[in-house]
Amino acid sequence: MSIHESYIKRCIAIAKNGLGITRPNPMVGCVIVANNKIISEGFTSAYGGNHAEVNAIEAVKDKSALKQATLYVTLEPCSHFGKTPPCSDLIIKHRIPKVVIGCIDDNQQVAGKGIKRLIEAGIDVTVGVLEDECKQHHKRFFTFHNKKRPYIILKWAETKDGFIAPKSKAKQEPVWITNQYSRQLVHKWRAEEQAILVGTNTALEDNPSLTVRNWTGGNPIRVLIDSSNRLKKHLNIFTSEAETIVIDQNIIDFSKPVGIQICDILFQKNINSLIIEGGAKTLQTFIDENLWDEARVFVGDSIFKNGIKAPKFSATLLSQTKLQNDLLNIYNND
Repeated sequence: MSIHESYIKRCIAIAKNGLGITRPNPMVGCVIVANNKIISEGFTSAYGGNHAEVNAIEAVKDKSALKQATLYVTLEPCSHFGKTPPCSDLIIKHRIPKVVIGCIDDNQQVAGKGIKRLIEAGIDVTVGVLEDECKQHHKRFFTFHNKKRPYIILKWAETKDGFIAPKSKAKQEPVWITNQYSRQLVHKWRAEEQAILVGTNTALEDNPSLTVRNWTGGNPIRVLIDSSNRLKKHLNIFTSEAETIVIDQNIIDFSKPVGIQICDILFQKNINSLIIEGGAKTLQTFIDENLWDEARVFVGDSIFKNGIKAPKFSATLLSQTKLQNDLLNIYNND
């Protein structure tokens, strides 16, 4: 591994501190090196706050050291005014002579303009160090801008014999297939993504809150598919703990493909990541429309013998993890 790759890898690592708080901005990491030593690090603040480069530069006590430094960053520095001034201008202002960038920002507002500005100012710019890793790290941001929809994660739990739920149950609450550790992990995931979606039947049968309770972090925006507005406001999904967006017949045309219409609405609302937690019909809808990027499937230790079948899909298995008696399979949509 080259020295450039080592520092970009560090940028990716510290950037993950912004997971769940920078949205809809990308979670960028920045490292500043002088005389072969890291003199400063920074990651993107919560939305509306400083970008990674600004935080890293501000953390340098002796600003004169920047004139002999190399700035490493996972994503091309911005060149436009948004909630904050352009990062490329700040780099130029402090006369940082070298900048190493993981990947280009193909958001139309940037898309090479930041790099061009740095080069025109006489800065030595290197682009594409650990590019694939940086693009994977910024998958939510790139999916949002390139595909004009959120990065979509499908999540469900199924029994050993392939059922997602029993056909009937006595109470309006979930029937747990997984153990407490798997359920805690799901709450961690909720804190990391911007929105979470379920269909009418899941809201009615399970009465979920869809909030973060077994982890530290903010609640995602709740998205509910309820074509005829038949769900009552006393359900947990309508509490004041989090915002709830209801997708009904006044919002979309249910005689046409549903998934793409929902994606269009969420794109317009600047939502860049979405977990779909059920039910089977809703999950299958997004699978059939090929509107998903990642599937996280728990296989519990129980057997139902009959019930509601788990969704059917074809994908590449990325990883398999044991959580005591549960198995977590993570798939990628090729």
